[in-house]
Amino acid sequence: MALLSATAITCTPTRVWDGDGPIWCAEGPRIRLAGIAAREIDGRCRRRQPCPKASGIEARDRLVAMLGGGRGRTADGHVLVAGPRLRCRPAGPMSYRRVVAWCQAPTGDLSCAQLRAGVALRWRSYHGLEVCRR
Repeated sequence: MALLSATAITCTPTRVWDGDGPIWCAEGPRIRLAGIAAREIDGRCRRRQPCPKASGIEARDRLVAMLGGGRGRTADGHVLVAGPRLRCRPAGPMSYRRVVAWCQAPTGDLSCAQLRAGVALRWRSYHGLEVCRR
């Protein structure tokens, strides 16, 4: 797939599911934020995954705010956004038909911002060599 061989992906966010993605991009890909784990929207944590104290809704809403705020919802519950363009660097193989990537918004790295806000935890299995500065 051409997206995986690119050094960077441009993503204009259109909708979000939860605090670590996926983020749907107008350009086509779905992005799963690299290096972090947030609770699922229903409040559960998956097995063998870090489990932050923040709710899934709190984590999602924080990500939505960084992507320009909510603009409505789809029938299946995704939050519509019309945020700034992201520049994303793929961080490894696709996961569940999503590109795992480190994404930069004008305000900084989204994964690192979710960690600093306390709504996600570092997930060593998917963190690679990336280090977020506090």
